[in-house]
Amino acid sequence: MNNTSNKTRELVKTALMAAIIFVATYAIRIPNPATGGYSHLGDCMIFLGVILLGRKNGSIAAGIGGALSDFLAGAPLWILPTLIIKFIMGYIMGSIIHLNPTSKKLQMIGSISGGLFQIIAYTIVKIVLIGFEPAILSIPNIFLQTGFGITIFMLMSVALTKTLVKKIN
Repeated sequence: MNNTSNKTRELVKTALMAAIIFVATYAIRIPNPATGGYSHLGDCMIFLGVILLGRKNGSIAAGIGGALSDFLAGAPLWILPTLIIKFIMGYIMGSIIHLNPTSKKLQMIGSISGGLFQIIAYTIVKIVLIGFEPAILSIPNIFLQTGFGITIFMLMSVALTKTLVKKIN
């Protein structure tokens, strides 16, 4: 394939992963009355996107998919923070798994590291945007969301290792 075909294929896969992340974030929401926000399954798709697309494109899909969800959920204040936080979360994971994306140990370390960044970053942003007390009260919720996302991702990763789905690159 020529360079234009490769770039088009890369763009399409990144856009498709952003759409999958959006759907997992937007369609499956568990409201959090403490913050007015919600928990979702988008994080597991972000981690999956990073192993399927790599650090750069997986992170781009993460930021776009998450931000699009905030946009359509009517949360314009959160679009930019989500875009940045989800991108960096994916990039952290991608940087850790970079040399061996199929290593389950590195996937676990990478997803936990990216997830911890997300928890800290969202807490800081929430302190600024909604106040100290609601931000602190939301920590258990984002911890559960992130932990659940990591768990589902690891289960999916094991299943995908046994199939040809990972051959889409």
